[in-house]
Amino acid sequence: MLLDYETLKLIWWVLVGALLIGFAVTDGMDMGVGVLLPFLGKKDAERRVIINAVAPHWDGNQVWFITAGGAIFAAWPAVYAAAFSGFYLAMFLVLASLFFRPVGFDYRSKLENARWRNTWDWGLFVGGFVPALIFGVAFGNLLQGVPFHLDSFLKPHYDADYLWALLPLLNPFALLAGLLSVAMLAMHGAVWLQLRTESLIADRARAAVGILAPAVTVLFALGGLWVWAGIDGYRIVSMGDPGGLSNPLAKEVVRAPGAWFDIYSKMPITMAVPALGLAGPLVVWLLSRLRWPGFGFVFSALSLVGVIGTAGLSLFPFVMPSSTNPGSSLTVWDAASSHLTLTVMFWAVVIFLPIVLLYTIWCYYQMWGKISVKQIEDNPYNAY
Repeated sequence: MLLDYETLKLIWWVLVGALLIGFAVTDGMDMGVGVLLPFLGKKDAERRVIINAVAPHWDGNQVWFITAGGAIFAAWPAVYAAAFSGFYLAMFLVLASLFFRPVGFDYRSKLENARWRNTWDWGLFVGGFVPALIFGVAFGNLLQGVPFHLDSFLKPHYDADYLWALLPLLNPFALLAGLLSVAMLAMHGAVWLQLRTESLIADRARAAVGILAPAVTVLFALGGLWVWAGIDGYRIVSMGDPGGLSNPLAKEVVRAPGAWFDIYSKMPITMAVPALGLAGPLVVWLLSRLRWPGFGFVFSALSLVGVIGTAGLSLFPFVMPSSTNPGSSLTVWDAASSHLTLTVMFWAVVIFLPIVLLYTIWCYYQMWGKISVKQIEDNPYNAY
């Protein structure tokens, strides 16, 4: 079956979004656990329980992040080039913080030294907190527009101050989005710990959910109100054929108040996505209090779908809007790779993604069960 070019562009917008959500649900859980590690584990054995709740799977989960980056490179090369140039220092900070994770998981418990272990506990905190914050900050900046323009050769150009400094990225709205991201992933990690641990640790995780879940709803609501009241969106006035060759400069774009809400008035069914982002964390809070963490984890994952999906739907069809030259904004329709490239990648996903999902499910099934302090103390050298 040969899909037309316009349909493939839309499919790849959905697939990239699915990869980002898959990363948040799986590796975001690991990052959330890392953020909570120094606070929920009071003793060394308790911290080892927390680490062992995610350590066997974290590296496999992080593949979602690598795959999402690769998919953006292959499906939207113009977006990859512009984003990784403009957010260069932010990306470097993410990678630097991620270095703490493999070393922390693998070497933290190799030495029976309190200072050594405490240092790597905070290293795992950094490896969870900083990427979560920066990813949220990135989405916050996308909703405000990024100061770049394309020249006649479609080469992106940035303001020098923006390119070489982090300060312009850390504006108030972007920091709000970053805090939402941290709270969301920490909530997700807390529900996972309530599901996978026992006694005191599970109770502390339950208490953390009681704080984090309402915080996610409040921060998400504040972000939506901020966008509605103070951030102009982008709207395409005219453009070429969406199924034609990609040319980001062949369109006219304007900024307008409320434009980020256009899709919800045109397609009211899409309102279900932000509703899920608002109500989902409250359902998680209730299920956690009822001590039903399995259902709570499912709704926590759905909450992530709601929050991330809302950002994607609001931006659609924009992928990377330009604040200095709106006509240079990159969209689903004009930033895509060739028809052949998208087709080959599509069939690769159809074949291999089910295999990856089945293998991931099998791994979790084989290593399922609650982890206790007694298990760690009885098998000190067979655990992380």
